[in-house]
Amino acid sequence: MKQEAKTATTTLWDRTRQLASQEILQTALRLFTEQGYDETTIAQIAREAGVSQRTLFRYFGTKEDLLGGDQDKFGQVLTTTVGEQPAEADVWAALRAGFAAVLAVHESREEALERFRLLHNTASLRAGYLEKRLRFQEALLPLIAARMNVVVDGADPRVRAVLATAFACLDAASMTWVDNGGEGDIIDLYDECLAAVRG
Repeated sequence: MKQEAKTATTTLWDRTRQLASQEILQTALRLFTEQGYDETTIAQIAREAGVSQRTLFRYFGTKEDLLGGDQDKFGQVLTTTVGEQPAEADVWAALRAGFAAVLAVHESREEALERFRLLHNTASLRAGYLEKRLRFQEALLPLIAARMNVVVDGADPRVRAVLATAFACLDAASMTWVDNGGEGDIIDLYDECLAAVRG
């Protein structure tokens, strides 16, 4: 009985924490969209969300995290999905499945559009995104190398070339999607970009 009560309490606490986190994220995204990322302060986001700055930093380590969401979660979804693809799937199919899974993590199409718009139009955010993208590629390196039967020893550039190409196509797809006002699906645009490169 005590264990059931503890589980219910933990679940309620988790739900409360998740709702608070979502409220902070939505407030931050609204302010970033209305007045610009660089012009919005942490103090303003905390005030509008009805929390202290200390509470905000408990949920999110940096201002950038308020836009990008949980990057560790995105990275985990990406590597897990790629790793779980069947052995007969080639590297392109495995990476596409990983990208599709990460894109599905976004709360809504509208929020995804605003996030990508801010990301592509704010220089300070683009720099941080590039660093995260390189980290994701490093995490995927052994998975893609194994799928290509290549030993990662620094002398063979093929695995890095495949990863760089796939991520560049994802960038091109998301930029096109933003330019089109969110029309269509990013993953379909990714397919078009990859077909152009591989064709």
